[in-house]
Amino acid sequence: MIIAASRVSADPTGALETPVPRANILVSAALATLAGLPGPSARAAESAAPPTTVSEVLVTASRLDPIGAAITASQGSVTAVELRLRPIYRIGQLYESVPGLVVTIHSGEGKANQYLLRGFNLDHGTDFASFVDGMPVNRPTNAHGQGYSDQNFLMPQIADGIDYTKGPYHAAIGDFGAVGSAHVRLVDDLPSQIAGAIGTLGDEDLFAGATHHFDADDRLWGAFDISHLDGPWSPPSDFNKLNATARFSHGTAASGFSLTGMYYKSAGALETDQSVHALQEGLIGRYGTLDPTDRSRSERFSLSGDYAVGGAGWRFTANLYAVRSTMTLWNDFTHFLFDPVNGDQEQQDESRTTVGGDAALTLTYALGAIAGETTFGMQDRHDNVFVDRRHTKARVVLGYCELADAAGDAATPYAAIDGACSADHVRLNDLGLYVETTTHWTPWLRTVVGLREEDDQASDSSLTLGLRGETNQTLFQPKGSLIVGPLWQTELYVSAGRGFHSNDAREVFLTVPYEGGTNPGFRPQLLAAATGEEVGLRTNIAPRLQVQVAAFREDFNSEQVYDQDQGEDQASGPSRRVGLEVSAQYRPFSWIEFNTDLAFSRARYDASPTALAGFGLAGPYIANAPSFIGSFGVLVENLGPWFGGLQWRDLGPYPVSDGDEYPRDKGYSEVNLDLGYRLGAAFKAQVGVYNLFDRRADAAAYDYTSRLTPTGPEVTGLQVHPLEPRSAKLTLTATF
Repeated sequence: MIIAASRVSADPTGALETPVPRANILVSAALATLAGLPGPSARAAESAAPPTTVSEVLVTASRLDPIGAAITASQGSVTAVELRLRPIYRIGQLYESVPGLVVTIHSGEGKANQYLLRGFNLDHGTDFASFVDGMPVNRPTNAHGQGYSDQNFLMPQIADGIDYTKGPYHAAIGDFGAVGSAHVRLVDDLPSQIAGAIGTLGDEDLFAGATHHFDADDRLWGAFDISHLDGPWSPPSDFNKLNATARFSHGTAASGFSLTGMYYKSAGALETDQSVHALQEGLIGRYGTLDPTDRSRSERFSLSGDYAVGGAGWRFTANLYAVRSTMTLWNDFTHFLFDPVNGDQEQQDESRTTVGGDAALTLTYALGAIAGETTFGMQDRHDNVFVDRRHTKARVVLGYCELADAAGDAATPYAAIDGACSADHVRLNDLGLYVETTTHWTPWLRTVVGLREEDDQASDSSLTLGLRGETNQTLFQPKGSLIVGPLWQTELYVSAGRGFHSNDAREVFLTVPYEGGTNPGFRPQLLAAATGEEVGLRTNIAPRLQVQVAAFREDFNSEQVYDQDQGEDQASGPSRRVGLEVSAQYRPFSWIEFNTDLAFSRARYDASPTALAGFGLAGPYIANAPSFIGSFGVLVENLGPWFGGLQWRDLGPYPVSDGDEYPRDKGYSEVNLDLGYRLGAAFKAQVGVYNLFDRRADAAAYDYTSRLTPTGPEVTGLQVHPLEPRSAKLTLTATF
């Protein structure tokens, strides 16, 4: 087998730099057992080294070993090997390689996923910052959810690994990253291949990609994917998606540049959460919907560039990006609750242009026996957004709107303006400046101190009400970690820091009637601060075993909650999470790895009963905040011609009504399997089986009021989106 020279890839914090394997590379045992990582000069030499022929693959490794470089025990890097071997039903599940993270949905494939981590229901992306090739995916002041993160523009074949963080301890992580972040790296060399897949749920997929090498330093690869999915739904989803990406790169990640263009377009039905009363009364089947006209369509263009250069004692990196995206969602959550004549379907539209970039200068130095590294960074992002909401029936815009009263259970019709119930032109600018210093006081003691200053500006012009607001807010964010080790292949970490998420600008300025938070007397700020503390350890002391343990606490001064009546997020009361996470990877033989991630958490609103009542909360429980998330996986590579992975994941119970402990949903447990066989060097066949034991459970559950028919009564109770039944997919791949 040929192991090509690896490129250096820096994690988003700038503190963890490790050789990153390509999509067809297995990490060697030497990398898996490193107590420290090679310096810049060694890595640069390795990048320039010619390919090496080895007689056998030494080890399967799912995560790189960051002992000697990490800031916290909960930080890490997932290799391309794990991403390639993990069984995934949808693209967002690649992120489940981040320990303790569950990715699910409460509607159709054309919407952003639901993310759950550390006792947080991160909804469609709030407080989980995701990046692809340096571009932020989260969309502030989105038509449907604050921090909305639709990953559908990413193809799994072009992902080369994920660098992840948790908690507000990393100076290079800004908006939405207080709970977690993930940076997806893209490959620089894509094997020439064509792959076709067909599945039992009406899924079809065709992928093709190839790389052209101009010379030793310059290469261009392109890839496209066309897919169709019906799913188990009645009527079928008829979800169609087109992806295309091209990337030119020169040199290495340590000294070179790249230019990447991406395109994505999709359309299909939405199957949002449905009332259990509709199921019990036989109005719909388990995979049915009360409004079959719900639908989505999305389109995205992007262009991004990366540049890196360095010398003795310094390194400079920069990236620029421009993204144009449009989205329309038709959702009917409450059916005939507010409009018993034409129903409650709403159309949410968004068109957005995002431009931005970041630059960082890292200096390394020594003062006697003390070694240090300081990074100075600047990040800026500007969003120009048009967002509106319209009242529709079967996706046809009506000439009036329905506005619920303060109690939320009655509605008064009012005239739409140019067909819109609300329409806003929002401009956002997020400027972040930071400095982070790592000091190695002794071979076994280092500290990391970071300072970040955020300057956010926002303006909102209501095109329906004529209201306008403009503001800016700054937020100072100190961060720090103390690391003891490595001693006996073990490190101990103590960390504390401050972070934030931004709030919807329409909430801040009250330019939309239904926005403004859950407390009429509470005016959300543009930035909602969070503070966190974490202690943990990472150890390789047992042969072939890596273990990470982290205990954390995190406080937000304003929780984001889901408002099902409007299909939006709103600001609510202060909250606190405490929890414990344990992760381990064990490689008993060169061809197999076992891994497990266990996360326990306790989530509560952190305020007096009187203060909670002001937010309409009867108690301290937070809706959709799971108390347990667990997973167990097996990865197999080069067992003769066999390869594959098995993944069990478990989402524990959670309350479904904000403020109340009950009712609760029991969560779900699911096993996915991917089994592959290589037919010589050029061909391979894979069979994926999802929900292997056909568990009947809820992928998502909520508690709210709806009216199922025009003349029926109001019903309050569980609204659920079912987990997909057992399904299978066959994929055939030819490599040239």
